[in-house]
Amino acid sequence: MLTCRQATQLLSEKQDRQLVLKEQSSLQLHILICRPCRRFGQQMKTLSQLSKGFRKYDN
Repeated sequence: MLTCRQATQLLSEKQDRQLVLKEQSSLQLHILICRPCRRFGQQMKTLSQLSKGFRKYDN
């Protein structure tokens, strides 16, 4: 079982690279039972989407 620190690290790394199957499954299990990490993952996704939106206007 991942700790919250490990889970948030993987959530951050997920933005830059594809996680291997073991990392993905461990992360999914942790997120399933940990509300704060689930919320952090949602925040990371939102920031990523906003960042992509701003790139269109940066040119």
